[in-house]
Amino acid sequence: MPPPLRAPSFQSALLEWSAGARRQLPWRRTRDPWAVLVSEVMLQQTQVARVAPAYAAFLSRFPTPAACAAAPAGDVVRAWAGLGYNRRALSLHRAAEAIVDRFGGSLPAGLDELVSLPGVGPYTARAVQAFAWEADVGVVDTNAARVLARAVAGRRLAPAEAQSLADSLVPQGRGWDWNQAVLDLGATVCRRHSPRCDCCPLAAAQKCTWATGGHADPDPADGSAGVGRGQAAFAGSDRQGRGRLVDALRVGPVAMRALAPACGWPDDPARAARVADGLVRDGLAVIEGDGLRLP
Repeated sequence: MPPPLRAPSFQSALLEWSAGARRQLPWRRTRDPWAVLVSEVMLQQTQVARVAPAYAAFLSRFPTPAACAAAPAGDVVRAWAGLGYNRRALSLHRAAEAIVDRFGGSLPAGLDELVSLPGVGPYTARAVQAFAWEADVGVVDTNAARVLARAVAGRRLAPAEAQSLADSLVPQGRGWDWNQAVLDLGATVCRRHSPRCDCCPLAAAQKCTWATGGHADPDPADGSAGVGRGQAAFAGSDRQGRGRLVDALRVGPVAMRALAPACGWPDDPARAARVADGLVRDGLAVIEGDGLRLP
């Protein structure tokens, strides 16, 4: 670790900043493992502003893994409206079923057991450990990865390096506080474009390797493990048509002849049929008579 970051003052600078700047998010008011898992799955590739209103409504409908597992998958998909990437709803439903079938209805605390659940990868598993059980593990998402690459390492990081570095930085007994601080810094200050170094507590305390080095090019976050890359345009994409069709299915079955208008491509039935086939393969739709419906 670079010399400026060996001292406890690095952790202190970030934790002191977080005490006054922490975002007040609804999932931060719970330590219930299921509620934490729901929030983490929702936040995958979806902005906080869109997740916040859906989170409480979803948990009101499915307050426990057992409640989610007992519901038809289609009900979970309906409750996922507005969040996008609807396969996550199916993954969460399947995870709930596994939690009930294999773990008696309670989320397991072990990393290996958590990553064995459908749709739960290493990041999500560690997030549940840190935010439900306050475990001293590092949580590395896109925002945290930028902080690690820029402030700590000052260079690109391979995946294993990033996780090892994140774990080593967690102050003992402060896993929840520390990870929230790192995530907030990456989301609101150490942003991908136009980082706000002028108001960064690490830059001000001369604890950011990139800042103390004069923000030399290339940006250490570029190409670093865990740092998200831009996606292809959504407008006009198959993803857009797919989302439109799922929204139509939330209302009710869609006849085969209505697939193209439902996708927003009234003059391209072949493309709509291809998208519909993908939904069926993914388990987001089933064929019933001369149409599709949610599972």
